[in-house]
Parts: sequence; C-alpha cells; structure tokens
Amino acid sequence: MALSYGLFICLLFWGGMGLCYTQSLWQGGAHRPVQPKPPLVVECLEAQLVVTISKDLFGTGKLIRSADLTLGPEGCAPLVSMDTDDVVRFEVGLHECGNSVQVTEDALVYSTFLLHSPRPVGNLSILRTNLAEVPIKCRFPRSGNVSSQAILPTWVPFKTTVFSEEKLVFSLHLMEENWSAKKRSPTFQLGDVAHLQAEVHTGSHVPLRLFVDHCVATPTPDRNASPYHTIVDFNGCLVDGLSDASSAFKAPRPGPETLQFTVDVFHFANDSRNTVYITCHLKVTPADRVPDQLNKACSFSKPSNSWSPVEGTADICQCCNKGSCGIPGHSRRLVGQWHKPSRSRRHVTEAADVTVGPLIFLGKAGDHGAEGSTSSFTPVMLGLGLAMVVSLTLATIALGLARRRQAASHPVMCPMYASQ
Repeated sequence: MALSYGLFICLLFWGGMGLCYTQSLWQGGAHRPVQPKPPLVVECLEAQLVVTISKDLFGTGKLIRSADLTLGPEGCAPLVSMDTDDVVRFEVGLHECGNSVQVTEDALVYSTFLLHSPRPVGNLSILRTNLAEVPIKCRFPRSGNVSSQAILPTWVPFKTTVFSEEKLVFSLHLMEENWSAKKRSPTFQLGDVAHLQAEVHTGSHVPLRLFVDHCVATPTPDRNASPYHTIVDFNGCLVDGLSDASSAFKAPRPGPETLQFTVDVFHFANDSRNTVYITCHLKVTPADRVPDQLNKACSFSKPSNSWSPVEGTADICQCCNKGSCGIPGHSRRLVGQWHKPSRSRRHVTEAADVTVGPLIFLGKAGDHGAEGSTSSFTPVMLGLGLAMVVSLTLATIALGLARRRQAASHPVMCPMYASQ
C-alpha cells in the first residue's frame, strides 16, 4: 500500500514553542490528500474585521473554550456561542479593540492579535493547551475603491475627486496682437495695446468658466504699492475702458476656461519707474451656471455709452455704473482686501491671484531724453577724437619739416690743418 501524505499545520506559540500534527485521509478506497479546514479564518471587510476560530485550534482533539480567547490589546470578547458549536467568532470594527493602523505608500494596514490564554477548569491546577498569540493584519490598497458594494455609474470615488480638483492651475499672460502665442518681449510704447489672456487649466475637472474679478496695476509686484490704477473692478467690470482708453474684454471667448482682454498702455505720472505689474484675481464657476452680477465679464462701449457682457444678459452689467455689484461697501480698490476663495471642501481651489509683469514702457519722455542724449553724445565724442588724431598728425609732420629746414640753413664747418 502506498504511503499517504499528510498536511502539516503549525502555529507559533508564546515562548517560541511549536506544535504540528499530520493527517492521513482516505477517500474513495485510495489515498488522496484532502485540504483540511483551516483552524483560523480572517475576513477583512470594508469597516469590520471577522475572525472565525476552530475550537480544535491546535489539531490535537483538545477543544479550547471561548472564554479563553480575546482579540486585540483591549481584550474584546467573542460572540456568544453554544457549547455545541465547533467555532468561535469575533466581529469587531476595524478601529475597535485597540487595533493599530499604519499608512504606507500603497496601503492602509490594520494590525491586531488573537490571544489564547487558558485557565484551569474547576479545581484543577493543570492545563492541556498552551498560551498562544496569533498576529492578524488587514491590508487595504490605497488606490481604487475598497467598497465591496457595486459602484454606481454616476458616483465618483473620493480619491479621484481630490486628484482632479487639485489640478486647477490659474495663469495670466501677455499675448501677441493676434493672440496666437505669448508675447516674446515685454516692452511697449505709449499708444500700444497690451493683450492679456487669463486661463485656468482644469485637468479632468468638470467644465468650468473663468472670470477676471479684479485687476490692479502697480509699479512693483506688490499689489498694495502706490501709485496704483484699477483696471477691472466690481466683480468683472473693465473700468479702465471708462477713461480715454479702448480697453475691453474680447468676445466671444476661445473657450469657457479662457478670457482675453486688452488694455491701452500707460505709465504712472510723476514716477521715474517705467515698469508696470498687473495683478488679477481670477475665479471659476461651473460652466453651466448662468453669469450674474457677481460672475461676469463686462466692457464699456463709448459709442453706445453702455456696458455689454461677454455672455449673459445685459442687465448683469448695470451694476457697473452704480459702483457696487451685490457686495455693500465694496470699494474700488480691493488690492489689500481681495476676496478669499470660497472652499466648499478643503482641497478645492476656486480662485487665485495672478501677477504678470514687468511691462516695460519705452515711450516715456525721460526715456526719449536719455536715448537722445546718448545718441547725440556718441557722434560728438567720435568727432572730437578724430580731430585730435588729425591735429597730432599734422603737428608731427610740421615739426619734422622745421627741423630739416634748420639743418639746411646752418652747414657744418670742418677745421683744416696746414702742413709744415
């Protein structure tokens, strides 16, 4: 008869002792290995830990008592079971019984242990089973959804929501006149028009519409500096167009996430600096939300003497004439009191302050004066240098000729000696 093969089942015990046993099972008249039931089964559910222990935990036929089993550092007791039951069950929350949690790069790991601490029965002072501690760990991957329930098609996992909403990136750039590319040189002349493009990169976010809430120009990057000039105010009114400028928003938009506008070039009077920085407060709303007085892009038309929006009804721009669009006490200069972005969740960023600059202006009178004096100074110095070279050359030639004439008019007399 062929030898039968058994399965070895081992558990680590307190103090490093080990206990193993072999089994030989006979089925159908032939020796065939059969998988025995495991003595301990652990189920890691979404919010619960279920541990099922066979009363023949050690495989010796000596059954353990449920009262000798506890779970975790806090010693949670098992569920009530009948003496006739052959298993003991624990059902606890993942954060109960003193369970510890560890966060790694790719998983959440909950750790605990099952403790078998036998006590003598009745008046006996002997034990037939050993003290044992079995470590238990539940490992949950951090990527994906750990729910065992079916995922509805319209439901977005929280992890995906965070990833997409954190990708909002606001920008403000100077553009070429045809809006085809970013402007390569930041220099301007008075009379030029600056083309600015505000944009938000949404990544995989839901469609959004961008607005320029406020804009202020200052001679330094500090938006609180003086002097200053307000370009956009009152939640999207391009007030720079009210003066002798033709500044306006460009309609229609290239897309809901982009807003373009032009500003007639200027410089600050009585200020020697020829640089200007423009700081704008940009914000977004859902693309399907209808523009209103707090979310708009309005330009002033001098021929019609009226305000007109890039999109939406004309009445949303009427508040631009009043100097207040839904926020009482709203001053024209909000440089030091920009609206803080609203956050329905901690990770959502709906607004940002963006600065573009410096814009360097070459059209100031001081700049022309400096250029003119430099350009006229260079030819004068060159002429003086050439005149000095010619004068020195002529002086050298004249001196040489004078020496030759003097030598010719005074011949050298040689003495003569008479012979005797």
